[in-house]
Amino acid sequence: WDGGARTAADGRVATAGYHASMERRHLLLPALNRVQGAIGWISSGALNYICERLIVPPAEAYAVASFYALLATEPRPERVLHVCDDVACRTVGGLDLLAGSASRTDVVPSPCLGQCDRAPAAFLQQAGGNDAVIAPATPVALEEALGGIVAEAPVAIPQDPAGLHVLRRVGRVDPASLAEYREAGGYAALGVAIAKGGPAVIADVKASGLRGRGGAAFPTGIKWDAVANAAQRERYLICNADESEPGTFKDRVLMEGDPFAVVEAMTIAGLAVGARRGYLYVRAEYPAATMRIEYAVAAAREAGLLGEDVAGSGVAFDIEVRRGAGAYICGEETALMNSIEGKRGEPRNKPPFPTQHGLFGKPTVINNVETLVNVLDIVTMGGHAYAQTGTADSTGTKLFCVAGSVAAPGVYEVPFGVTVGELLDLAGGATEGIGAILLGGAAGSFIDETYLDMPLTLEDAAARGVSLGSGVVLVFAATTDFADIVQRIAAFFRDESCGQCVPCRVGTVRQEEVLGRHAAGEPLDVDLLDDIALVMKDASICGLGHTAALALQSAVRLGLIGGAS
Repeated sequence: WDGGARTAADGRVATAGYHASMERRHLLLPALNRVQGAIGWISSGALNYICERLIVPPAEAYAVASFYALLATEPRPERVLHVCDDVACRTVGGLDLLAGSASRTDVVPSPCLGQCDRAPAAFLQQAGGNDAVIAPATPVALEEALGGIVAEAPVAIPQDPAGLHVLRRVGRVDPASLAEYREAGGYAALGVAIAKGGPAVIADVKASGLRGRGGAAFPTGIKWDAVANAAQRERYLICNADESEPGTFKDRVLMEGDPFAVVEAMTIAGLAVGARRGYLYVRAEYPAATMRIEYAVAAAREAGLLGEDVAGSGVAFDIEVRRGAGAYICGEETALMNSIEGKRGEPRNKPPFPTQHGLFGKPTVINNVETLVNVLDIVTMGGHAYAQTGTADSTGTKLFCVAGSVAAPGVYEVPFGVTVGELLDLAGGATEGIGAILLGGAAGSFIDETYLDMPLTLEDAAARGVSLGSGVVLVFAATTDFADIVQRIAAFFRDESCGQCVPCRVGTVRQEEVLGRHAAGEPLDVDLLDDIALVMKDASICGLGHTAALALQSAVRLGLIGGAS
C-alpha cells in the first residue's frame, strides 16, 4: 500500500459511486486518444489503468474504444496510412494507390478524409509522433510518409477575394498570428457583442435569418434563444467540427486558414446564451486544423479573450478542444454529445432536444463551424443588413465544396441564389463533360445537367426534390462508372451505421446486397430498394438512416444505374 496513511474506513467503505464516475467519464476518449497516439494501439494494460483512474467499467471502456475506426484494440505497425477510397478520391487515383500497396499491413482503405479539393488523399497515424495528411498523395509521397517525412499541404482559396465574407481572411492572414487577425478586423465583433449584450445579439441572429450550414438548416436564432431562456443556469456551447460527410471540406479550410475567427465566434455565442464553457469537437483526420485551433484557443486565453473575464466584460467563457477518433455518426449532434461524455457515439432519441437536455443533461447550443463564423458579420453589420444578401428564405452567403471533374476544385463562397452552372463556372467548369453531380454529399442526391439553372437556395432545392446538405458539389465525368460509385456510397453507410437501431443497421446492409446482386448480373430490384428506403426514413433514430438511400434512389431516377425508372 503506497496511497498514504490508512484510515479506519479503508477496506470497508467505497467512496467512488455513480456520480463520482460520471464526473470523470468525459475524459475517457481523450485518454484513449493519448494512448493511441503514444504507442499506436490501446493495450489491455493501458485500458485497465484508464478504467481504474476514471472509475469506468472495463467492458464499457472497451465498448467505446472499439467503436471508433482510428482506435486500435490490437497491436499494429507504428505508422499506418489510411488511403481514401471514397467517392472523390477513388476516381482520381485512390484505388490505384491502394492496389500498389495491397501486400502491406500498414496501408488500409479509408472513408472520405475531407481533402477532396486535393485528392487523392491519405492520413498518417504514427505512434509517438504527429498525425499528418498527405494530399495530393502519390506513391512516392506515401513511401516518404511511412518513413516519417510529410510536407504540410497549403490552404488555398481559388476565388477572387473581392466580396468575400466568411473566407475573406483565409490564405491572406497568418492563421498563427493573433496580432494579424486583429489588424484584419478580428475581435471587433466580440467588442460589439459585449456592448450590445446577449439578448440584442440573439435578436440580431434571429433577424438575420441565419440557418444552420451543416445540412439540417435549422434557424440558428431559435436555438440560441431557447438555451438563453432555459431555467437551468448551467449551459453549454458546442462547435461541431466533425465534418465527415463525403465531399465536404469547408470547415477544415476555415479552421486551418482562420482559426481565430472560429474561436471569436464561439466566444460570442457562449456569452450570448449564458454558457461558461464551450467544446469544439474536431474530427481526428484534421491534424492541421486541430493544431491551429488549439493554438488559437491558447493565444486567446493568454490575451484575456477567454477565461474568467472575457475581454474585461466580467463574464467567464472558455473553450476546450476535443478530438474525435474516426466515426461519421459523431457528426450527428446527440451522438457527438455522447462522444464527449465518454460514451459510444450513438444518437439519442429526440425529444428531448439538445436545447432542453443536451451535453451532460444541460441546455446546449450546437452549431457547425461555418454557421458560427457567419455570426461575426451579423453582429458587426446587424441582422437586417445581413439578411439583404441572398434570398428571403436563404439569407447570407454559403460555402460550397466544389470538387471532382472541375478545373479548379476548392471552397467557393457565393450568395444564396447563384445557380449550379454559375458556381461551376467559378470553378473553371467541368473538364471531362458532366455525367452527374452529387449535390449535398453521400447523404444528398445525384443531379444532371437539367439542374444547372437551379438557384442554390434551400427553397429552390426543396422544390426540385433535392437538398443542399453540407454544401457538396462533386462533379463526375461522363465516363464515370456510376455502379461503382453508388456501391461505394452504400458500403459507406453500411460501415458508418452505429448499429443502434434495426432499420438502419439492417437496411444499410440490405440495400448494399441489392446493389451487389445487380453488379453480379441480376436486374436491379427497385421496388425492394424503395421499401428499404421507406423503412429507414420512417423508423431510424437519426439522420444517417433517414438519408442513407437518397443518393442511391436519385441514381436510379437518373438512369445512372439499373436503367431509367
